[in-house]
Amino acid sequence: MDFQSFLSPVIISAQVILIASIISFTAALFIAWWMKGKSFKGRSVIETVLMLPLVLPPTVIGFGLLILMGRQSWIGQAFEWLFSMPLVFSFWAAVVAAAVVAFPLIYQTLINAFESVEEELEEAASQMGAKQSQVFLYVTLPLSWRSLVTGYMLGFARGLGEFGATIMFAGNIPGRTQTMPTAIYASVQSGQTVLAYYWVGSMILFSFLLLSVVHRLKR
Repeated sequence: MDFQSFLSPVIISAQVILIASIISFTAALFIAWWMKGKSFKGRSVIETVLMLPLVLPPTVIGFGLLILMGRQSWIGQAFEWLFSMPLVFSFWAAVVAAAVVAFPLIYQTLINAFESVEEELEEAASQMGAKQSQVFLYVTLPLSWRSLVTGYMLGFARGLGEFGATIMFAGNIPGRTQTMPTAIYASVQSGQTVLAYYWVGSMILFSFLLLSVVHRLKR
């Protein structure tokens, strides 16, 4: 087995998911904060849209990203103008795909945690003169830290295993966009099953460790 062939998708996967998980976690944190405790017409529609990537087939998500951020879209054209390269079939396309599929799990975990915090504690802080942002920062977040870590790890694991949207939007370019899931697919197609075994084993081990931490946090 060529060690470099094994290592390249591992490194790309690590880089992609580290950036994507930070993006999706930050977005989920701010949106969950904004949505927390609010009841308004259209909330269910907004939350349904936010949760769609959780239930849609990954290839549908990938196709949607091609339409929304492809070279013919204003987002794709703006990206190409700014960075002198197309977004599609680039490293950043893989980041976007992973962030989109990771977001719903993180958001659902965070919004459930924030809304389960006792309102009496938050109201007490408000009556003592704390602003809404201070209440969230010094009361809600500390009481929800386990869920924050859990949500991040679940999103991390989901993004790490992303295949369909990635291969549709970012492709499977060795050394550039080939993550472990797409590398497994390519190696099986080409008969390189030994490499596939190593990548599969690595992902199972890593996912097992992540889920073990999540279960410990729930105790």
